[in-house]
Amino acid sequence: MSADPTETPVPAEPLDLAEIEHLALLSRLELSADEKIGFLGDLNKMLGYFRQLQELDTEGVPEMQRPIRLVNVMRPDVPGEMFTQAQVLELAPESQDGFIRVPRTVEG
Repeated sequence: MSADPTETPVPAEPLDLAEIEHLALLSRLELSADEKIGFLGDLNKMLGYFRQLQELDTEGVPEMQRPIRLVNVMRPDVPGEMFTQAQVLELAPESQDGFIRVPRTVEG
């Protein structure tokens, strides 16, 4: 296996319930006890497959051929006609003092 510094290692040990609870907290998910146990089994199973894949020696193996040619089509970035402030404010659902008014997203 090539030592790629950008490779993210798969944890050697299976996840435990505390880690599932931490992931749920970070994801803002409220999980029941049964859901936590279910996710624990599912995630450990998936990570086990990744551990198996990491053990394979891929040195010298060419990249898999793709069935279609991938090309990123880019166009030149050319400025076009600009809206005036009045036009933009007219399109906005709500405005105040020459600015677009948006709902508060952070409680202060």
